[in-house]
Amino acid sequence: MDVKLAQCFLAVDDHDKAIAFYRDVLGLEIRNDVGFEGMRWVTMGSPLQPDVEIVLEPPDASPDASPADKQALNELLAKGLLRGVIFTTPDCDALYERVRESGADVLQEPMDQPYGVRDCAFRDPAGNQLRFLERPTV
Repeated sequence: MDVKLAQCFLAVDDHDKAIAFYRDVLGLEIRNDVGFEGMRWVTMGSPLQPDVEIVLEPPDASPDASPADKQALNELLAKGLLRGVIFTTPDCDALYERVRESGADVLQEPMDQPYGVRDCAFRDPAGNQLRFLERPTV
């Protein structure tokens, strides 16, 4: 089978803050910005991966979610308990300094992991966990 990742979704509570972080700090590009029924979806991606996108969406965007579920999702986002994404970088330490200087919430400074990568972790402005890993050179 020929299967590849196309999109992943991250919940955000303020698209403008999220765009500033993902575009200005991480260097992602905006590929689409769509409003519908009072909500907004912003599609972003790395110029190095034109076929992979991150969609920044409202936490309560699912039309199938009950009002109680939507409230729970908003509360989990506010607590930083929704899952995030993992990025790769050729220089974990340089990326760490750039993101730290932006004021992002540091979760883990760069460190060598026993499973063979060097990584660090932050929270984006909405509280999503983002990890940045540097694979060893072979």
